[in-house]
Amino acid sequence: MKYIVLLITIALASGSSGNPDRSLFMFWNLENFFDYRDFGSGESDTEFSSKGERHWTKTKFYRKCLGAAKAVLWICDLYGTLPDVVGVAEVENAFVLKKLVTTDVLKKHGYGFIHYDSPDKRGIDVALLYRESVYDTLESRPFKVSARGPDGKDLNTRDILMVKLRRKGSGGDLAVLVNHHPSKYGGGQTQWRREAAVETLRNIVDSLYRSGTDRIVAMGDFNDTPDNPLFKKLTSGDLLRLMEPEEGKGTIRFNGKWELIDLFFVSPGMMKHNPVMAVPDPPFLTGRDPSHSGDKPLRTYTGPRYGGGVSDHRPILLILDK
Repeated sequence: MKYIVLLITIALASGSSGNPDRSLFMFWNLENFFDYRDFGSGESDTEFSSKGERHWTKTKFYRKCLGAAKAVLWICDLYGTLPDVVGVAEVENAFVLKKLVTTDVLKKHGYGFIHYDSPDKRGIDVALLYRESVYDTLESRPFKVSARGPDGKDLNTRDILMVKLRRKGSGGDLAVLVNHHPSKYGGGQTQWRREAAVETLRNIVDSLYRSGTDRIVAMGDFNDTPDNPLFKKLTSGDLLRLMEPEEGKGTIRFNGKWELIDLFFVSPGMMKHNPVMAVPDPPFLTGRDPSHSGDKPLRTYTGPRYGGGVSDHRPILLILDK
């Protein structure tokens, strides 16, 4: 049955790949999307391999590729257009991205990608997918989040990816910043790590303004809810947050409660496009929460147990008028 549903989705999406009045930007944390081969140097690379502790096989890998691609087309079916730009987090390398964009589901839609290896200890990075028929890339570079912790050790975390895009035909340029800020995992005092990431993002935005770029979209997994005071560094007149926390809504579910930690921030120069943020809920990405009432995203792994889902996060969308 799941293959019949997929074929129907593909058929619908193939005839509705563009809405002349709307553009979509998407972000999604893809939860430990590792290459199934043990070729990398990160702490988790061997664990996520065919012979590793997680038994991350080629079959499981391609199943995840297909699930992620199906979600992109589901969004096209719902909103009438494919996402032109897709930021992703927790991907291991370019091999993963290439296999994703060249699935039978997505290859006809012409997504290119930009990726740099980061110093993250686990070996996970951020990346940007974009439709090559819609945008040209003008410039891209990773920005290291530099900080030293209370223990005197340097912070090794994901870079912030900056990509400048130019829409074909219109000449309109914008900068996209893809983020995956340090998590709260491990307990203790971890706020300083996210403060360092926000400060780095703040500096990138200031540099873009000074260079004459006034159309900016910052997207990502910020590992904090939007009411956290640290975001005042971003929203002090230079970036606008597009969604407030709301009871019962969010992108991850923790202890039976939804939390909104995946966010979009935009510059005032983007307001002429009437930006709206949405949290879509593809039904095949969620299942019953066994410990609490309601549903939650279907994870790829829960601890060591393979669950067969795509991610523990919901994707987020930025809807723009052209």
